Amino acid sequence: MQLSIRLSRSVLLLLSMLLSGLTTSFGQVPTTPTRLNDPNFNAWLMFFSDARLSQRWGVHTEAQWRRYQGVRRPQQDFVRAAANYYVNDALMLSAGYAYALTHRYGEHPAASRFPEHRLYQQVLLRDNLGRVQLQHRYRQEQRWVRFAGDDAYSYLNRSRYQLRLAVPLTGTIIQAQTPYLAAYNEVFVGFGRNVTGNVFDQNRTYFAFGYQLSAATAVETGYLYQVLQQRNGQVFEHNHTLQLGLIYNPDWRRTTAD
Repeated sequence: MQLSIRLSRSVLLLLSMLLSGLTTSFGQVPTTPTRLNDPNFNAWLMFFSDARLSQRWGVHTEAQWRRYQGVRRPQQDFVRAAANYYVNDALMLSAGYAYALTHRYGEHPAASRFPEHRLYQQVLLRDNLGRVQLQHRYRQEQRWVRFAGDDAYSYLNRSRYQLRLAVPLTGTIIQAQTPYLAAYNEVFVGFGRNVTGNVFDQNRTYFAFGYQLSAATAVETGYLYQVLQQRNGQVFEHNHTLQLGLIYNPDWRRTTAD
């Protein structure tokens, strides 16, 4: 009974966050004369993989090709790698490294493209509510960013929380040859002495159609709405993004021992 109540609250929280994200997207108007809204239309091609190597250990790899004005101009190049530790089938801990190269884009771009090196720690918790798959993701990031015009890197901290749900369109579980719908909302909050104008970093709201090709492989295509507050605290990007993702999560425990 307590589990059902907890999961029901999780679904309600996600729906509330999704509604909040859409309200920010379409219903909010500037409250001060200095606020600038910058709408952009982007496309992201993505690859994600969590390969389970043994009962306890696995590896995460990820690459994203993010484009601006459809696919005509670069927005950001992004790669990530991490070690995964499986506490059990529902709880996974990760620690890893990410690199991003952000290009000039939008009506209020940075003076030049700039790199970022990132360490991160993550807790991923999976649960089920009937046919609905729930996923809670908590991520802590240590970021070294060399902003445009700076000679040195600035150190920033950021916390992230994502609540995602997925539901099969046929059957009761997502398995091979199953179409499904997915949605998530993720909040980013920056902190530390180098975070000044944008403690609220960004919010992402996502809706997608997916197809589970096999036990290990799935594809998703969807729409991401991202509100991103730039470092100056005045420019708010409203990024409308079409996404196409390939997910590959092989389980190699049968051939690898601890």
